[in-house]
Amino acid sequence: MQPGIDTLPSLADVRAVPLGAVDEFRQKGHTVLRRLATSDEVAAFRPAIEASAARVTLEMRPIEERDTYGKAFLQTANLWRVDPTVRHFVFARRFAAAAAELLGVDGVRLYHDQALIKEAGGGPTPWHQDQFYWPLPSEQTITLWMPLVDIPDEVGSMTFGSGTHRDGALCELSISDESEATLQQFVDTSDVVLDTHGALRAGDATFHAGWTLHRAGGNPTNRDRPVMTIIYVADGAVVQQPAHPYQEFDRVVWLADREPGQTVDSELNPLLFRR
Repeated sequence: MQPGIDTLPSLADVRAVPLGAVDEFRQKGHTVLRRLATSDEVAAFRPAIEASAARVTLEMRPIEERDTYGKAFLQTANLWRVDPTVRHFVFARRFAAAAAELLGVDGVRLYHDQALIKEAGGGPTPWHQDQFYWPLPSEQTITLWMPLVDIPDEVGSMTFGSGTHRDGALCELSISDESEATLQQFVDTSDVVLDTHGALRAGDATFHAGWTLHRAGGNPTNRDRPVMTIIYVADGAVVQQPAHPYQEFDRVVWLADREPGQTVDSELNPLLFRR
């Protein structure tokens, strides 16, 4: 039985972000905040997140019948609109304040959330850059990636290309076998340093910038790896002219059809924190 909203952990407190994490994010394009939430706090929200994701997913094929992207994870978005418990988690002031601190801005709005469930036996997530999909200012976006269960070493968290957040688009491909091959070639022929934050506890959170190159390994265990992500955009950011159909799709779906040049402030992009 799910707890009532009034009995959920509030997640409303603002916690200081260590200077080392701010510096790491700015230099490398990623960082980790350990214990941003406790395992007990996450456990209060996990059933609603997983139930909401299962309710709205359109993926019904066995994993062996899917392509590389489909094998990587079950992906569902904007679950805050599906369930009030999930909304409470996604709107957490504690998380949004950390995102604002890392970005160095006074406030952040929601771009959208995503549940990413890497199933038992699921495949790797190919190299990619999130910003490829977003018609948003690249220096004003950040993603929180929080596991809902402890992640052991054999599954691990994401691998990042440190410093690639300053390189812009490294290829013009969506997440696929082709993006994996093209970006792996970049990794192999460049001096980019690869970093990972390794095993994580439920409630630890990595943060990465929009252009930061990243990938994730497969899940060789017999347990699913549920992760909740929240993508933030700086308050006052302006919609950019879409560069291709993927960005046009995002403009229509996640920005409520806001036109290029207009401020990101639709009903789908609520203000989650302001100093």
